[in-house]
Amino acid sequence: MNSGISRRQVLATAAAAAAAPAAQTSDLVASVLKHHDQYVDRLLRDQVTDPASRHCGGIADQFGVFQTHGASAVLSLFTASLLHPGSKFYKNPLLVERMRLATRFLEKGQSPEGNISLLTTNFNSPPDTGFVMHGLGTAACIAKRREARELVAMMEPFMLKAGAALTSGGIHTPNHRWVVSSALAQLNEIFPNPAYIRRINMWLAEDVDIDEDGQFTERSTHIYNPICDRAFIVLAEKLKRPELLEPARRNLHSMLYLLHPGFDVVTEISSRRDADTRGNMSGYWFPLRYFAMRDGDGRFAAIERKYAPVYASLPVLMEYPELEKPGPAPVAPPEDYEKQFRALKIAHIRRGLTSATVMMNGRNRFFAVRRGDAIVNAVRFASAFFGKGQFTPQTVEKRGDTYYFSQSLEAGYMQPLDPPQKVTSANWGNLRATRRQTQICKLTQEAWVTETKDGFRLRIKSEGTSNVPLSVEINLGEGGKLEGCEPAPQLADGWILPSGYAVYRTASHAIRFGPGIAEHRWAEVRGSQPKLPGTSVYLTGLTPFDRTIEFTYPA
Repeated sequence: MNSGISRRQVLATAAAAAAAPAAQTSDLVASVLKHHDQYVDRLLRDQVTDPASRHCGGIADQFGVFQTHGASAVLSLFTASLLHPGSKFYKNPLLVERMRLATRFLEKGQSPEGNISLLTTNFNSPPDTGFVMHGLGTAACIAKRREARELVAMMEPFMLKAGAALTSGGIHTPNHRWVVSSALAQLNEIFPNPAYIRRINMWLAEDVDIDEDGQFTERSTHIYNPICDRAFIVLAEKLKRPELLEPARRNLHSMLYLLHPGFDVVTEISSRRDADTRGNMSGYWFPLRYFAMRDGDGRFAAIERKYAPVYASLPVLMEYPELEKPGPAPVAPPEDYEKQFRALKIAHIRRGLTSATVMMNGRNRFFAVRRGDAIVNAVRFASAFFGKGQFTPQTVEKRGDTYYFSQSLEAGYMQPLDPPQKVTSANWGNLRATRRQTQICKLTQEAWVTETKDGFRLRIKSEGTSNVPLSVEINLGEGGKLEGCEPAPQLADGWILPSGYAVYRTASHAIRFGPGIAEHRWAEVRGSQPKLPGTSVYLTGLTPFDRTIEFTYPA
């Protein structure tokens, strides 16, 4: 059986989960133990135990690749089971034997320098060594506190060699600084070493990369925000430096205003692979629980309780036992606001089940709206204007209650060089800019987004050169049923709204939009970006084009 353990799942276990919520603590601890023991059962089945196998001690991921992150999970989860009296594996010697196999697997995967490799992309990688060390650091912390010296000694050679690598190794991305630093802080708690602290201070000397809106450099609301939040909590706790809690606290406060219904997160701001994907707050479990307890913030408590049954983690609960105490009463996070983020250059609007995002940073996906789980992922448009008519706003501003976007385009035809010059394939590009242009065509494209009492009104206008084909794309989320549209020619999962209104309906909610128009059926006009993934509905016309589209929410 393939366990399918990915690095992401290991991070979710070791970095995003923490402890029991305020109410019914004993019931949740029992639930966590049950879930934990089931996972240990699965790992016992899936761990390779054949001594002749090069993968002995490892766990295959969903693609059959044996990453070191799976062995890290074995050590973290098995340590918790061995040392928690409520686990059915308490003091079970089989787990010790399997941990030795996992440790040997890790040691075999360690480079001479002390790093491990993420076989999908990063080799001899200090950052991925840091990620792996998070699980081992938790395991060693639990074992040391309970005087399980055999377990600490088992992990010590790998950890010390990795520690040496982390004190000199480099990084790829901004969050890696904090991943590596928090791993070193965990190491220093078990095996104190001034070199670890010096290296942490070198990274911290660069200052924390959090902007005025409370977002880290990568603005990765689904993946890397919670990793950074965890890292700063660990640094603050292990180094006794409470001021390092402030970045994580600020980020969580920011996230309260970047939530869709059901605690999905706004991902349009991300510069990483979670951009424009659907994600939620589950990865923030540990930071949410930590600050709900520390600050008495019921808003964080309300969110973390939703994810506790799945994301609560026995190892981290044992590392931070204070999180087991009763916490604040839950308070609903903000659900009625319009908030502009100056650094992010977006506006987010919440009206209960309605959530809209207006992109003010020049993205062609400039508007998105959802009603519950009925989702319009993005609205964008393009004209077939010299192959460069994808609407990418050059100007964005708030005018009263309306968000205004504009773009000016022009293109012409080049005259002979005067005075003449010899033109070759090598100098064509450089000389092109020196040619006089004639027959210059111009196009002005604009959009207005206005909230109404029933939803949103989107006006799209394009004028200047006449008779230019234009196409508006409305891209929809997964899992719903589309009504009122016709198939677009030669475009898979593309639809035309020729007139009237379309309704996109899920089991619980619906969005109605229109009226439609189809002056032609060319959905992907030349110069537009390729159709977005999933279902897209198109409204088409010719310039001069001036159309208002209403988004409302039928029962």
